[in-house]
Amino acid sequence: MPWSSRVERVAPFRVMSLLETAQAREAAGHDVIHLEVGEPDFPTPGPVVDAGQAALAAGHTRYTPAAGLPALREAIAGHYAEHFGAEVDPGRILVTPGASGALLLASQLLVEPGDRVLMADPNYPCNRHFMALAGAEVDVVPVGDESGWQLDADLVARHWRDETRLAMLATPSNPTGHMLDAGRLAAVAETVAARGGHLLVDEIYQGLCYDLAPLSAASITPDAFVVNSFSKYFGMTGWRLGWLLAPEAAAEPLTRLAQNVFLAAPTPAQHAALAAFTPECREILEARRRELGRRRDALLAGLARLGLAPSLPPQGAFYLWLDISRYSHDSQAFCQRLLEEENVAITPGIDFALSGGEHHVRIAFTTSIERLEEAVGRLERFLARR
Repeated sequence: MPWSSRVERVAPFRVMSLLETAQAREAAGHDVIHLEVGEPDFPTPGPVVDAGQAALAAGHTRYTPAAGLPALREAIAGHYAEHFGAEVDPGRILVTPGASGALLLASQLLVEPGDRVLMADPNYPCNRHFMALAGAEVDVVPVGDESGWQLDADLVARHWRDETRLAMLATPSNPTGHMLDAGRLAAVAETVAARGGHLLVDEIYQGLCYDLAPLSAASITPDAFVVNSFSKYFGMTGWRLGWLLAPEAAAEPLTRLAQNVFLAAPTPAQHAALAAFTPECREILEARRRELGRRRDALLAGLARLGLAPSLPPQGAFYLWLDISRYSHDSQAFCQRLLEEENVAITPGIDFALSGGEHHVRIAFTTSIERLEEAVGRLERFLARR
């Protein structure tokens, strides 16, 4: 029986197969260093866990409103005011089951069959796939050092078509970790607005910045759709909680969509997330951000010794995007052999880039400095045999 043609447009996420292989090797007794999945080794902060347990004990297990717990929407609005100087009406915020829920709502609201969407290449593959499931055609724009690995205003202007309805940015980005500063982000917003289009900004890694201060499109324009998550900076990956900040006029149709698509985000997770904005939790999260910065620097130093460090270090997130063309033009085979020969798991670039992914890999610095240094040593042995 044939499946929907929309499903055929969704490529597999190859890193999940590689993770399964890495876990099988680990179960067989091999010492595997995991640098493949975007999930740091930190547990969910204690105040969040405590709040979640308290919510369960208090019986907070029934549905919340479709747009989310009012207190949590107010707390998210307060977060924008405190850290980004953006006055946001809580009514513009929808709490969703992970950032994926926010992307689902945004894609269904903003595009339809025949519309075109602009994105950078490389990019997180699920961003493309959500738009494809909504029937849109995605125009990926190859980016590199010259544009800071981002889709900038000039690229948007050059690649915009009559059928283009949406430009999507990710800052900091997955897989490169690069960011747009306020000026460049504002220029993109102006370029999109001048063409009557929509701007969707993925800010999932927003709090994890090392060289530039975190910023939000919310402080630049009230017309942007902004996706964020409690997974990365706040350390709540398995709690499956995110949010979508939308222009005022979009709140009502998005709420209607949420009512029909997922009813509401998980109630205990929403109560737990309230604790993520407390000073006690903020102190924990900032200490973790600084530790990730130290890990980044240690990994860059090790890779520089091998001649593999990127010319533009990542400014945020917890990834390095490496050019391996000196050694291979088959990133999937490269990653598979590295896992089999040295028990180091990294991600093939073909998961993220339609152009050039075959000679790039993504490394997640989500484990200790000691393990990262061990991984570099194993990689050095592996490359010596190439």
